[in-house]
Amino acid sequence: MTTTALSFETHPSRYRHWKLSVDGELATLTMDVDPQGGLKPGYELKLNSYDLGVDIELADAVQRLRFEHPGVRCVIVESANERVFCAGANIPMLGGSTHAWKVNFCKFTNETRLSIEDASRHSGQKYLAAVAGPCAGGGYELALACDEIILVDDGASTVSLPEVPLLGVLPGTGGLTRLVDKRKVRRDRADVFCTTSEGVRGKRAVEWRLVDAVAPKSKFAEAKRARALALAAQSASKAKGPGVTLEPLSPTFDGDVVRYQYVTFSVDAEKRRANVTVQGPKGAQPQTADEIQAAGSAQWSLRAFRELDDALLRLRALHLTIGLVVLETRGDLEAVRSVDEALYAAREHWLASEIIAFQARVLRRLDLTSRSIFALVDEGSCFAGALFEAALAADRIYMLADDAGKVAVRTSALNGGALPMTHGLTRLETRFLGDAAQVARVLATEGAIATTDADELGLVTVAPDSIDWEDDVRIALEERASMSPDALSGMEASLRFAGPETGDSKIFARLSAWQNWIFQRPNAVGPQGALTKYGQPDRPVFDWTRC
Repeated sequence: MTTTALSFETHPSRYRHWKLSVDGELATLTMDVDPQGGLKPGYELKLNSYDLGVDIELADAVQRLRFEHPGVRCVIVESANERVFCAGANIPMLGGSTHAWKVNFCKFTNETRLSIEDASRHSGQKYLAAVAGPCAGGGYELALACDEIILVDDGASTVSLPEVPLLGVLPGTGGLTRLVDKRKVRRDRADVFCTTSEGVRGKRAVEWRLVDAVAPKSKFAEAKRARALALAAQSASKAKGPGVTLEPLSPTFDGDVVRYQYVTFSVDAEKRRANVTVQGPKGAQPQTADEIQAAGSAQWSLRAFRELDDALLRLRALHLTIGLVVLETRGDLEAVRSVDEALYAAREHWLASEIIAFQARVLRRLDLTSRSIFALVDEGSCFAGALFEAALAADRIYMLADDAGKVAVRTSALNGGALPMTHGLTRLETRFLGDAAQVARVLATEGAIATTDADELGLVTVAPDSIDWEDDVRIALEERASMSPDALSGMEASLRFAGPETGDSKIFARLSAWQNWIFQRPNAVGPQGALTKYGQPDRPVFDWTRC
């Protein structure tokens, strides 16, 4: 695909696969996949199966519900097809995709499911999966991301995770982890469930904790609405004002350069390198909750991080040979800090809270991007607060030594825990694991932190002087881009997440390691593999060696 062929931006008026309706405190997301609406030619999206295009619309809907419909307290996810809820990821699409496309597809789908759970935790928007018909694989994983699942008790509606017996792969979007960690399904029952391709129905599904309730078809609509209203009543959502419209980003394209209002994204295919530069805020910025509300999606933190998010998604999907991201910023350090402080001071206001939560999600996407990331801090940089978090997400930070103190970084109120990583720690806590005193010293440092002090505080990897800066940076970038991308992806994923695990981090760790590995094994994708042979009359042929 070309740079402009795939867009991660859409709007409900352009959805082909979902219908979004809002009725007071309840919203309904109806899955109605267009079989001919695949993102690429060569497969039909039968039985509400999905590809990346379907999930781009879902991600957009979840995001818009938070910003444009803040009064919604419960979202019902259902199917327009009475014969099936969702058959999961489209198998011919997976079988015909490159390994890199499969993994990045699973990663985006994971992040979309996590955004549903994040909306429940932080926005008071609960999700109810109303399942009628078979609900298989990724379809059940979508249901698992919801707060509750209600299933039609009609003898035909089932839930299943059939990937192991049918495809020789794993549920790719957190299904195994959510079964045992979130729904507390007993391990032996989970084992039976995940190796039984026909799935589980009715009262057994409730007994095994695979769903929360069942209802006969004649009473399903009534039971669905009752459970949705009960979930809405449980919402701890704070009082909210009118929603704000998420205006289009409308980037411009000039060859391999994508320009947004605040972000510039460029790639150099020959050097296998991408540059991402974020421009800080200019001019007067909203300082109060009312001013933040009035600014809407034009507010710098929301706009700039939406642009950064879009650039990261383009990098992942369209530039698979780019191995290194050079992250830079330009602007006024104090201006960035001031915007952060205003947001934090107004965090009890619904929109300020949503913006901070969104910044946290974008930064987690950066953490989880399988590219080397080097942050360059020089004169004119504005790595403060939320942008300083982006630097801390980098694998290395190069900071120009400067006796005049014109090169600096700065913390803000957002660095103290408002923007956590996937495993629950802040990036400073992860950097200085087990050393709370050092984290406190960094956060207690007032004003701009010049290079010498930043180096002393452990915030810098290398601090070359002006004579060596250009050569040291160039050599480091060239050296990194020359290394094995497979080894680097494994190394970076291991080093970035020091410390404890959460359900979220387990999902991504297992995707990065086990599913990534299984997706390349002949038993799954070889000429006689299960994924290759799916739907054909002859059975797969397995290499029975365990390793």
